[in-house]
Amino acid sequence: MDLRAELLKSIWYAFTALDVEKSGKVSKSQLKVLSHNLYTVLHIPHDPVALEEHFRDDDDGPVSSQGYMPYLNKYILDKVEEGAFVKEDFDELCWTLTAKKNYKPDRNGNSVVSHKDAFKLWCLFNFLSEDKYPLVMVPDEVEYLLKKVCTAMNVELNCCELDDYLSQDPQHQSGMTVWQFLDLVNSGKLLRGIEREAVSMAVEEVYQEVIEDMLKQGYLWKKGQLRRNWSERWFTLKPSALSYYMSEERKEKKGSIALDKHCCVEVLPDRDGKRCMFCVKTSSRTYEMSASDTKQRQEWTLAIQTAIRLQAEGKKSLHKDLKQKRREQREQRERRKAAKEEEMQRLKQLQEEKERKLQELELLKEAQRQAELLLQEEEQRRRLQHEEMQRTLEIQLKEAEQARASMQAEMVLKEAEAEQQRKRIVELEAMQERLQEALHQEVKARQDEESVRYAQARLLAEEEEKLKELMKLKEEQEEYIIQTQREKQVLKQEMENKSKYLEEAQKQLEEVRENRQRVDQDVMAAQRKLRQASTNVKHWNVQMNRLMHPIGPGEKRMTACGGFPSIPPVVLTRRESSLKLRQRLEDKNYDLEREDSKKNVNNGETRRLSLSPDMDTTATEPSN
Repeated sequence: MDLRAELLKSIWYAFTALDVEKSGKVSKSQLKVLSHNLYTVLHIPHDPVALEEHFRDDDDGPVSSQGYMPYLNKYILDKVEEGAFVKEDFDELCWTLTAKKNYKPDRNGNSVVSHKDAFKLWCLFNFLSEDKYPLVMVPDEVEYLLKKVCTAMNVELNCCELDDYLSQDPQHQSGMTVWQFLDLVNSGKLLRGIEREAVSMAVEEVYQEVIEDMLKQGYLWKKGQLRRNWSERWFTLKPSALSYYMSEERKEKKGSIALDKHCCVEVLPDRDGKRCMFCVKTSSRTYEMSASDTKQRQEWTLAIQTAIRLQAEGKKSLHKDLKQKRREQREQRERRKAAKEEEMQRLKQLQEEKERKLQELELLKEAQRQAELLLQEEEQRRRLQHEEMQRTLEIQLKEAEQARASMQAEMVLKEAEAEQQRKRIVELEAMQERLQEALHQEVKARQDEESVRYAQARLLAEEEEKLKELMKLKEEQEEYIIQTQREKQVLKQEMENKSKYLEEAQKQLEEVRENRQRVDQDVMAAQRKLRQASTNVKHWNVQMNRLMHPIGPGEKRMTACGGFPSIPPVVLTRRESSLKLRQRLEDKNYDLEREDSKKNVNNGETRRLSLSPDMDTTATEPSN
């Protein structure tokens, strides 16, 4: 039984304790509290949202054990490490949850076991119970556990009372629940006259032996390694180690001896004032110890040898091994019992078959006797029938001879009638041949008629196919005519639209022509103005050249005042400046007129070019 199976047994009790309505389901809030406590006692990092994430697709209703198992395996049991937690604390948590609901000791305090001892018996029950749910312990294991407790108290178990108790309820034969087991122990039927303290000590001893794998414990004298003195220590033996403490309270641990398959134990002779000595040899050291008497030494040596054997076989627990062996023995017993029952059933069937065959043999003998009687009766009846038949045949023979004579006379008459019949037959055969020939001709004529009808039907079918094709062609022609008419209407509409576009384009062309004529007139006017301006410029140039002619010496005139001769140059300079100014103004007006004429010409050209594509399309579309 591995650690996961042990933990699951205790968790099953806790889960069923939370199922108050016994519906197989527990609310999520209770499962959260249970999971939190399991995280704590198993020393696993808490994951508070794991449960909500695991059941986020479910409703807020309760969760069954099958629904809780995937979460339990994934988030708790898969993370458990052996040795990282105290198994007793875990069991005590589950016991507290389940005992509150199910354990009901005597309220008057008359219970044989205390609450703590009940917890230890519950742990022992879980260890020895079958690996099936709901958990039960078979009667053999119940007897084994009770014997262990009684042996620890040096008391012999009363097996008769146990058998009587188990026989009272047929369900106890298949297994007993832990609550029934605790009720049995607390009833005092099996432990009469035993004090409660003795029961508690016995339960503690069995608990340490079975649950804690304590093979043996007690005081021994041990020889020191350095000072070589002898000290009394409390030793506890487990399959993996032999530990020793200062006292039996096990509060101060002094040391531990690791055991493996290479260790051995040997008995030593008495020396140094010590008796009943033995030693434990490991690969690194030899430990010398002394027991109180020979019996204790023998018990210790056997127990240590058992621990070494378990280590050599790779087993961690003696009682797990013993439990497995007891289970195998029970299974072998059950198989032998089943085989024996099967053999008895087969023998019973063979006996019944033998009796049935004997009965059949008697019936066959009786049937044979009756058959012989019937055969004799049948023989007698046949003999009588034969004699009666012989007499009847003689009478019939006489009657037959008389009938023969009469038949010969009739034969002559019949021969004459037969001759007539033969002639009639010949005539009928000739008539039959004629009828067959006529029938053959009629059949041939009908065949010809059928072939003609078949040809007519084929022609009719071909005509019908051609008619269907003609109708289809006619429908296609009608559809084509309708489509052609529609296309014609569309083309007609397009022709009308294009004619409208053509008229508008012609109008625009006329306007362009008129604009062009106006522009040409403007250009001609501008050219006239240009020519006139150029003539004026030439005239003014001549005048200005004439005015700018230099005055030579000897042409000076005497004036009345000294400043008069200088007046004409000044006048000429002003006239010259006015001429230049007028010429610049005329040149600027000429340039402006040329730019306006160019813009008008360009605008006319662009309008004519934009209208020319529409004219082309209107001219070409009617031809298409």
